[in-house]
Amino acid sequence: MNINNLDLNLLKVFDALFRERNLTRASVKLCLSQSAVSNALSRLRIALDDPLFQRSSQGMSPTPRAKQLMAPIQQALDLIQNSLRENTPFDYGTSSRTFVIGVGDYGEAVILPRLTDWIMKVAPHIRIDIRAEHGSQIREEVKEGRIDFALDYFKIPDDKFTSRHLMNDSLVSLVRRDHPSVGEHLSLSDYLTLPHVVMTQRNAWIDMALKKEGMKRNIAMRVPHFLSMPLIVQKTDLICTLPKRMAHVYADSFRVRVLKTPLVLQPFPIYSIWHESMENDPGHRWLREAFYDLCQRL
Repeated sequence: MNINNLDLNLLKVFDALFRERNLTRASVKLCLSQSAVSNALSRLRIALDDPLFQRSSQGMSPTPRAKQLMAPIQQALDLIQNSLRENTPFDYGTSSRTFVIGVGDYGEAVILPRLTDWIMKVAPHIRIDIRAEHGSQIREEVKEGRIDFALDYFKIPDDKFTSRHLMNDSLVSLVRRDHPSVGEHLSLSDYLTLPHVVMTQRNAWIDMALKKEGMKRNIAMRVPHFLSMPLIVQKTDLICTLPKRMAHVYADSFRVRVLKTPLVLQPFPIYSIWHESMENDPGHRWLREAFYDLCQRL
Protein backbone atom coordinates (compact mmCIF):
# COMPACT_ATOMS: atom_id res chain seq x y z
CA MET A 1 0.00 0.00 0.00
CA ASN A 2 1.05 3.61 -0.52
CA ILE A 3 1.73 5.48 2.71
CA ASN A 4 0.30 8.62 1.12
CA ASN A 5 -3.12 6.94 1.25
CA LEU A 6 -2.91 6.16 4.98
CA ASP A 7 -3.89 8.51 7.78
CA LEU A 8 -0.83 8.25 10.05
CA ASN A 9 -2.97 9.09 13.09
CA LEU A 10 -4.34 5.58 12.75
CA LEU A 11 -0.94 4.25 13.79
CA LYS A 12 -1.37 5.88 17.21
CA VAL A 13 -4.67 4.06 17.56
CA PHE A 14 -2.99 0.79 16.58
CA ASP A 15 -0.26 1.39 19.18
CA ALA A 16 -2.76 2.14 21.95
CA LEU A 17 -4.88 -0.92 21.15
CA PHE A 18 -1.82 -3.16 21.03
CA ARG A 19 -0.61 -1.93 24.41
CA GLU A 20 -3.97 -1.88 26.20
CA ARG A 21 -5.72 -4.83 24.50
CA ASN A 22 -8.96 -3.07 25.39
CA LEU A 23 -11.06 -0.58 23.39
CA THR A 24 -12.18 1.42 26.43
CA ARG A 25 -8.70 1.81 27.92
CA ALA A 26 -7.26 2.70 24.51
CA SER A 27 -9.88 5.42 24.02
CA VAL A 28 -9.08 6.89 27.45
CA LYS A 29 -5.36 6.85 26.69
CA LEU A 30 -5.94 8.61 23.36
CA CYS A 31 -8.55 11.04 24.77
CA LEU A 32 -10.98 9.87 22.11
CA SER A 33 -14.46 8.40 22.25
CA GLN A 34 -14.88 4.64 21.96
CA SER A 35 -16.76 5.10 18.70
CA ALA A 36 -13.86 7.14 17.26
CA VAL A 37 -11.38 4.42 18.20
CA SER A 38 -13.68 1.73 16.81
CA ASN A 39 -14.04 3.68 13.57
CA ALA A 40 -10.26 4.12 13.33
CA LEU A 41 -9.76 0.39 13.81
CA SER A 42 -12.25 -0.34 11.04
CA ARG A 43 -10.32 1.95 8.68
CA LEU A 44 -7.05 0.23 9.61
CA ARG A 45 -8.54 -3.19 9.01
CA ILE A 46 -9.62 -2.15 5.53
CA ALA A 47 -6.31 -0.44 4.72
CA LEU A 48 -4.21 -3.40 5.90
CA ASP A 49 -6.63 -6.12 4.85
CA ASP A 50 -6.43 -7.86 8.22
CA PRO A 51 -8.67 -7.95 11.34
CA LEU A 52 -5.61 -6.93 13.44
CA PHE A 53 -7.36 -7.55 16.78
CA GLN A 54 -9.83 -10.26 17.72
CA ARG A 55 -11.91 -10.51 20.87
CA SER A 56 -10.84 -13.21 23.33
CA SER A 57 -11.03 -13.98 27.04
CA GLN A 58 -7.85 -11.88 27.49
CA GLY A 59 -9.33 -8.87 25.71
CA MET A 60 -8.43 -7.83 22.17
CA SER A 61 -5.77 -10.27 21.04
CA PRO A 62 -3.51 -9.16 18.18
CA THR A 63 -3.37 -11.25 15.04
CA PRO A 64 -0.04 -12.51 13.65
CA ARG A 65 -0.09 -9.60 11.20
CA ALA A 66 -0.56 -7.09 14.05
CA LYS A 67 2.34 -8.65 15.98
CA GLN A 68 4.49 -8.37 12.88
CA LEU A 69 3.62 -4.69 12.47
CA MET A 70 3.98 -3.67 16.11
CA ALA A 71 7.77 -3.37 16.36
CA PRO A 72 8.33 -1.15 13.28
CA ILE A 73 5.28 1.02 14.10
CA GLN A 74 6.39 1.44 17.71
CA GLN A 75 9.94 2.30 16.67
CA ALA A 76 8.65 4.90 14.20
CA LEU A 77 6.39 6.51 16.82
CA ASP A 78 9.19 6.46 19.39
CA LEU A 79 11.57 8.08 16.93
CA ILE A 80 9.11 10.91 16.30
CA GLN A 81 8.29 11.35 19.99
CA ASN A 82 11.91 11.31 21.13
CA SER A 83 12.90 13.74 18.39
CA LEU A 84 10.31 16.18 19.73
CA ARG A 85 11.42 15.63 23.34
CA GLU A 86 15.16 15.65 22.79
CA ASN A 87 15.69 19.36 23.37
CA THR A 88 13.03 19.64 26.04
CA PRO A 89 14.35 19.34 29.62
CA PHE A 90 12.42 17.01 31.90
CA ASP A 91 10.85 18.93 34.79
CA TYR A 92 10.48 16.11 37.29
CA GLY A 93 9.24 18.49 39.98
CA THR A 94 6.01 19.21 38.10
CA SER A 95 5.71 16.24 35.72
CA SER A 96 2.76 13.88 36.18
CA ARG A 97 4.18 11.23 33.86
CA THR A 98 3.62 7.55 34.64
CA PHE A 99 6.58 5.19 34.33
CA VAL A 100 6.06 1.45 33.97
CA ILE A 101 8.79 -0.67 35.56
CA GLY A 102 9.12 -4.44 35.46
CA VAL A 103 10.54 -5.88 38.69
CA GLY A 104 10.55 -9.13 40.59
CA ASP A 105 10.48 -9.78 44.33
CA TYR A 106 14.04 -8.51 44.78
CA GLY A 107 13.34 -5.09 43.32
CA GLU A 108 10.07 -4.79 45.24
CA ALA A 109 11.65 -5.60 48.60
CA VAL A 110 15.06 -3.95 48.29
CA ILE A 111 14.92 -1.07 45.81
CA LEU A 112 11.36 0.21 45.39
CA PRO A 113 10.65 1.29 49.00
CA ARG A 114 13.65 3.63 48.97
CA LEU A 115 12.98 4.80 45.42
CA THR A 116 9.36 5.56 46.30
CA ASP A 117 10.36 7.57 49.35
CA TRP A 118 12.79 9.62 47.27
CA ILE A 119 10.32 10.21 44.40
CA MET A 120 7.58 11.33 46.79
CA LYS A 121 9.94 14.02 48.06
CA VAL A 122 11.44 15.31 44.81
CA ALA A 123 8.79 14.43 42.19
CA PRO A 124 5.45 14.13 44.01
CA HIS A 125 3.30 14.04 40.85
CA ILE A 126 5.18 11.24 39.11
CA ARG A 127 3.41 7.89 39.14
CA ILE A 128 5.08 4.48 39.10
CA ASP A 129 3.27 1.46 37.67
CA ILE A 130 4.96 -1.78 38.76
CA ARG A 131 4.56 -4.84 36.58
CA ALA A 132 5.61 -8.31 37.66
CA GLU A 133 8.88 -9.27 36.01
CA HIS A 134 8.73 -12.56 34.10
CA GLY A 135 12.17 -13.43 32.79
CA SER A 136 11.05 -14.98 29.52
CA GLN A 137 8.78 -12.02 28.70
CA ILE A 138 11.04 -9.09 29.55
CA ARG A 139 12.47 -8.77 26.06
CA GLU A 140 9.09 -8.41 24.33
CA GLU A 141 7.57 -6.25 27.08
CA VAL A 142 10.43 -3.74 26.90
CA LYS A 143 10.66 -3.86 23.11
CA GLU A 144 6.93 -3.24 22.66
CA GLY A 145 6.97 -0.34 25.12
CA ARG A 146 4.66 -1.91 27.67
CA ILE A 147 7.49 -1.53 30.19
CA ASP A 148 9.81 1.50 30.24
CA PHE A 149 12.58 -0.55 31.76
CA ALA A 150 13.04 -3.71 33.78
CA LEU A 151 15.27 -5.09 36.51
CA ASP A 152 16.70 -8.56 36.06
CA TYR A 153 19.61 -10.82 36.97
CA PHE A 154 20.58 -11.37 33.33
CA LYS A 155 21.54 -9.14 30.41
CA ILE A 156 19.64 -9.22 27.14
CA PRO A 157 22.19 -10.23 24.47
CA ASP A 158 20.94 -7.82 21.81
CA ASP A 159 22.52 -4.52 20.74
CA LYS A 160 19.06 -2.93 20.58
CA PHE A 161 18.84 -3.22 24.39
CA THR A 162 20.99 -1.63 27.07
CA SER A 163 21.69 -3.77 30.15
CA ARG A 164 23.29 -1.55 32.79
CA HIS A 165 24.92 -3.11 35.82
CA LEU A 166 23.39 -1.60 38.97
CA MET A 167 24.94 -3.63 41.79
CA ASN A 168 25.89 -7.09 43.03
CA ASP A 169 24.42 -9.11 45.86
CA SER A 170 25.38 -12.33 47.61
CA LEU A 171 23.38 -15.23 49.03
CA VAL A 172 22.63 -16.00 52.68
CA SER A 173 20.29 -18.40 54.46
CA LEU A 174 17.29 -17.91 56.75
CA VAL A 175 16.04 -20.10 59.60
CA ARG A 176 13.45 -19.41 62.27
CA ARG A 177 14.77 -17.74 65.42
CA ASP A 178 14.08 -20.73 67.66
CA HIS A 179 15.16 -23.43 65.21
CA PRO A 180 15.80 -26.58 67.28
CA SER A 181 18.93 -27.78 65.45
CA VAL A 182 20.65 -24.63 64.15
CA GLY A 183 22.82 -22.53 66.45
CA GLU A 184 24.79 -19.37 65.72
CA HIS A 185 26.40 -20.90 62.65
CA LEU A 186 25.08 -23.07 59.86
CA SER A 187 27.27 -26.08 59.09
CA LEU A 188 27.51 -27.62 55.64
CA SER A 189 26.14 -30.88 57.05
CA ASP A 190 23.06 -29.09 58.41
CA TYR A 191 22.67 -27.16 55.17
CA LEU A 192 22.54 -30.36 53.14
CA THR A 193 20.36 -32.28 55.60
CA LEU A 194 17.73 -29.71 56.57
CA PRO A 195 14.64 -29.45 54.34
CA HIS A 196 14.77 -26.43 51.98
CA VAL A 197 12.09 -24.21 50.52
CA VAL A 198 13.31 -22.83 47.19
CA MET A 199 11.96 -20.49 44.57
CA THR A 200 11.09 -22.11 41.27
CA GLN A 201 13.67 -21.42 38.53
CA ARG A 202 15.70 -18.97 40.64
CA ASN A 203 17.98 -21.31 42.62
CA ALA A 204 19.60 -23.26 39.81
CA TRP A 205 23.06 -21.77 40.45
CA ILE A 206 23.05 -23.10 44.05
CA ASP A 207 22.26 -26.63 42.96
CA MET A 208 24.76 -26.42 40.11
CA ALA A 209 27.49 -25.40 42.60
CA LEU A 210 26.55 -28.32 44.86
CA LYS A 211 26.49 -30.74 41.95
CA LYS A 212 30.06 -29.78 41.00
CA GLU A 213 31.13 -30.87 44.48
CA GLY A 214 29.12 -34.07 44.29
CA MET A 215 26.55 -32.79 46.81
CA LYS A 216 22.82 -32.29 46.85
CA ARG A 217 20.49 -30.46 49.25
CA ASN A 218 17.13 -31.65 50.52
CA ILE A 219 14.47 -29.64 48.63
CA ALA A 220 11.13 -30.11 50.38
CA MET A 221 9.10 -27.31 48.78
CA ARG A 222 9.13 -25.02 45.75
CA VAL A 223 7.34 -21.65 45.76
CA PRO A 224 6.79 -19.01 43.04
CA HIS A 225 7.92 -15.95 45.05
CA PHE A 226 10.75 -15.01 47.39
CA LEU A 227 8.23 -13.54 49.84
CA SER A 228 6.76 -16.99 50.45
CA MET A 229 10.07 -18.20 51.88
CA PRO A 230 10.27 -16.28 55.20
CA LEU A 231 6.56 -16.84 55.78
CA ILE A 232 7.16 -20.58 55.61
CA VAL A 233 10.54 -20.58 57.37
CA GLN A 234 9.31 -18.66 60.43
CA LYS A 235 6.69 -21.35 61.14
CA THR A 236 8.64 -24.50 60.24
CA ASP A 237 12.05 -26.16 60.45
CA LEU A 238 12.65 -25.47 56.76
CA ILE A 239 15.60 -23.37 55.61
CA CYS A 240 15.89 -21.06 52.61
CA THR A 241 18.66 -19.28 50.71
CA LEU A 242 18.09 -15.90 49.12
CA PRO A 243 19.79 -12.54 48.37
CA LYS A 244 21.47 -10.89 51.38
CA ARG A 245 19.80 -7.47 51.13
CA MET A 246 16.39 -9.09 50.79
CA ALA A 247 17.11 -11.45 53.69
CA HIS A 248 17.82 -8.53 56.03
CA VAL A 249 14.58 -6.82 54.97
CA TYR A 250 12.68 -9.99 55.82
CA ALA A 251 14.58 -10.48 59.10
CA ASP A 252 13.29 -7.09 60.24
CA SER A 253 9.69 -8.13 59.54
CA PHE A 254 9.56 -11.85 60.32
CA ARG A 255 10.78 -14.15 63.10
CA VAL A 256 13.80 -15.37 61.16
CA ARG A 257 17.59 -15.26 61.50
CA VAL A 258 20.13 -14.48 58.77
CA LEU A 259 23.06 -16.94 58.61
CA LYS A 260 26.06 -17.26 56.35
CA THR A 261 25.49 -19.93 53.72
CA PRO A 262 28.25 -22.59 54.08
CA LEU A 263 29.01 -22.62 50.35
CA VAL A 264 31.37 -20.68 48.11
CA LEU A 265 28.96 -18.88 45.80
CA GLN A 266 29.76 -16.07 43.39
CA PRO A 267 27.91 -12.75 43.86
CA PHE A 268 25.17 -12.22 41.31
CA PRO A 269 24.45 -8.99 39.39
CA ILE A 270 21.34 -6.84 39.09
CA TYR A 271 20.77 -5.02 35.78
CA SER A 272 18.41 -2.34 34.55
CA ILE A 273 17.30 -3.03 30.97
CA TRP A 274 15.76 -0.73 28.37
CA HIS A 275 15.21 -0.57 24.61
CA GLU A 276 17.19 1.74 22.33
CA SER A 277 14.01 3.65 21.47
CA MET A 278 14.03 5.15 25.01
CA GLU A 279 17.72 6.03 25.07
CA ASN A 280 17.29 9.78 24.50
CA ASP A 281 13.97 10.27 26.27
CA PRO A 282 14.70 12.95 28.94
CA GLY A 283 12.24 11.56 31.49
CA HIS A 284 13.40 8.00 31.00
CA ARG A 285 17.02 9.10 31.32
CA TRP A 286 16.21 10.93 34.56
CA LEU A 287 14.56 7.89 36.15
CA ARG A 288 17.15 5.34 35.09
CA GLU A 289 19.93 7.59 36.44
CA ALA A 290 18.00 7.88 39.71
CA PHE A 291 17.79 4.08 39.86
CA TYR A 292 21.51 3.78 39.27
CA ASP A 293 22.45 6.36 41.90
CA LEU A 294 20.13 4.77 44.44
CA CYS A 295 21.50 1.27 43.86
CA GLN A 296 25.06 2.51 44.23
CA ARG A 297 24.18 3.60 47.78
CA LEU A 298 22.45 0.38 48.84
